[in-house]
Amino acid sequence: MRIFFVFTFLLLAGCAGPPVNRAEDAPPLEAVDQVDLDRYLGRWYEIARFPNRFEKNCEGVTADYARREDGLIAVTNTCRKGSPDGEEKVANGRARIVDEETNAKLEVSFFGPFWGDYWIIGLADDYSLSLVGEPEGRYLWILSRTPMISDEARDKALNDLKAMGYNTDALYWTEQAD
Repeated sequence: MRIFFVFTFLLLAGCAGPPVNRAEDAPPLEAVDQVDLDRYLGRWYEIARFPNRFEKNCEGVTADYARREDGLIAVTNTCRKGSPDGEEKVANGRARIVDEETNAKLEVSFFGPFWGDYWIIGLADDYSLSLVGEPEGRYLWILSRTPMISDEARDKALNDLKAMGYNTDALYWTEQAD
């Protein structure tokens, strides 16, 4: 019986996620119409995110995407603990395309058979800025090809996210090295 309670506790703890930061009455989340994956691959800098347990105390965050021979996408997330100059922590994962018509809905896995939604919900025409979320509103990232973005790009991203029903006040602004 004790094993059952321990298992149940661990299962429930694993299901607990970050708070939902998207209005209940928001329209259904939509991904962008089309993503050219070859243009999307490469390095992205995290500008902002909703706080989450797997990026606790992370600064100088980058994400690198590359094609794999098996058709999946290699994902390499790098975090620097405490500051942009802190100790480097790397997480390697993989992504698969869920919607091959648009390439805008993917799933990402960093361990085992567990996959999480990765929807590209905003994308600059020149692929300089990307907004990434998932339908439940628990996770959100603003990504850029450069470590810093202009005030205009920031304002546009925030306005777009607010129009999608996101609580942008909950964003954490990641420190990046200059």
